[in-house]
Amino acid sequence: MTDDIRFDDGVAYERYMGAWSQQVGDTFLTWSAPRPKLRWLDVGCGNGAFTETIITRCAPASVDGVDPSVEQLSYARARPATTLARYHRGDAMALPFDANTFDIAVMPLVIFFVPNPAQGVAEMARVVRPGGIVSAYAWDMPGGGFPYSALQTEMRALGARVLTPPSADASSIDALQTLWNDAGMTGIVTQDITVQRTFADFDDYWATILMGPSIGQGLVSMSPTDRALLEDRMRAVLPTEAHGRIVCSARANAITGIVGA
Repeated sequence: MTDDIRFDDGVAYERYMGAWSQQVGDTFLTWSAPRPKLRWLDVGCGNGAFTETIITRCAPASVDGVDPSVEQLSYARARPATTLARYHRGDAMALPFDANTFDIAVMPLVIFFVPNPAQGVAEMARVVRPGGIVSAYAWDMPGGGFPYSALQTEMRALGARVLTPPSADASSIDALQTLWNDAGMTGIVTQDITVQRTFADFDDYWATILMGPSIGQGLVSMSPTDRALLEDRMRAVLPTEAHGRIVCSARANAITGIVGA
């Protein structure tokens, strides 16, 4: 969904973002409390992490996932818990489905990667039946809610390249509300979600971020001297417990609305 940040390695993405995705996805479903037996669409399903959560928690009638990455979809299809799902290669701004196909569509941690978020939301509303649900949740990029926001800050201070999603501002609560209103949805509700992740030690954290598509490229481009300095800065900045364990927080914004007649 962007030329710079590519998600083509399901294994690497699972370590980098998978644990974060699972926690925020679980919390989102607890908050939104969808009914069972719904026809679901997971837009930007990636390697199937949230698709798996839908299947294990929501007793869906069916689940379809769509994503532009062949490699991510291959990883998703290999998940044992997602054999119920049907995966499709496609674009969030031109969903490969007829109108009124689904009861609920969700865009998990994706809207800031969609070049035209309004078109993406309109597409979800198109393929969901009247009275159905369109929802999303996304890291609060403008508010510093991205899981690796502190690392990005230190990288920028050293002049390193930090890749930014094309529509980062779309993840604020105000922007999400505007997008849902403009798409003609009613019953709009929003919620902020805070989650935490524990790393065994700094080495665990560092090995994880090296696999991240939005971080790793910038780290590789840094000089050895600057990369060593960045490590020193992060050791000082990260909330490290006495025995070395690191607990980090992230914050996402969530929204849900009802498709009009």
